[in-house]
Amino acid sequence: MSLINKMLQDLDARGTPDGRGDAAGIRSVPERERGVSRALVFGGAAGLTAAAIALGWVYLKRPPVPPVLVNVASNPVPAPVPVPVPVPVPAAVAPAPVAAAPAAEPEPVFQAEETVAPASLRAEDLRRMTAKPAKPAVAPVVKTAVPVASERIIDGKQVTPQQRVENEYRRTLAQLQDGRVSDAMLALQQTLQLDPRHQGARETLVRLLLEAQRPDEAARQLQLSLALDPKQPAQAMMLARLQLDKANGGAAALDTLMRSLPYASDSGEYHAFLAGVLQREQRYREAADHYQLALQAAPDNGVWWMGLGIALQADNHPAQARQAFERAKGLQTLSPQLQAFVERKLVQLTAAAAK
Repeated sequence: MSLINKMLQDLDARGTPDGRGDAAGIRSVPERERGVSRALVFGGAAGLTAAAIALGWVYLKRPPVPPVLVNVASNPVPAPVPVPVPVPVPAAVAPAPVAAAPAAEPEPVFQAEETVAPASLRAEDLRRMTAKPAKPAVAPVVKTAVPVASERIIDGKQVTPQQRVENEYRRTLAQLQDGRVSDAMLALQQTLQLDPRHQGARETLVRLLLEAQRPDEAARQLQLSLALDPKQPAQAMMLARLQLDKANGGAAALDTLMRSLPYASDSGEYHAFLAGVLQREQRYREAADHYQLALQAAPDNGVWWMGLGIALQADNHPAQARQAFERAKGLQTLSPQLQAFVERKLVQLTAAAAK
């Protein structure tokens, strides 16, 4: 306040011509008045300070809710972002049914995996998925581990005895193609031990034995085959030929052919072969009958007509024999040697008839 009083004195001094102020008009501010002014100033400053503090407190203590609500409403997209945070907690319970699901049904495992959204669970479920299918794979092995007595397991597959025999036979044919004849013969014998009725293996073995100049073994194999199944005319004819090569083997060959005759009634070749054996055994009438049956199937066979003529001539039927020879000559299908033979027979029969 002393600074204010000095300023007032300076103004008063400048207001008079002589530079002095009016002592009566201007006086110093009394101490009491100066005290009141000082109090007012301090009171006003304090009031302003209090108002500023109050305003600041009110500003700082404003509720932040309205700005947050405005931001959330203006930007609705981020709202779902916090939602997946609690999802892993209940989702962790979801795989429990997967573990309890039966191993034989892989479908529930895949369905459970598809419902798990968090990536942290996806890896664990994938490991569980890859581990689960391994268990059902054991089931087929358990079923096939006890095969039927008539089956075997080869390379993980059930093989019936017939399939096993066929596999052995194909392996034998491969050995023959490689020139391993001895190994093939042993393999064929083993195949026949598994299935004595396998005709392919039997006929192949017989052929190999004949090529190896072992006719007795070949005849034995054919006898075994016909004993099991006489319905094999081709094997009966083959065995009869082997029997005819032996001394006094005609009877055995004839017996072999007669046992299989009921299964070769439509075979002209079989009847002609049987007729030739009968003719060899001097059973000419029966031979002539079978030649005639054979010619019903092949009427243009010159050899069979010639055989019929021989049988008829031996059975004292010269006229019929001459007709048979003339038919054989007229077909012109005989070899030169047989053609000459038939011509000589005709000359003999003509001479005998002229007498």
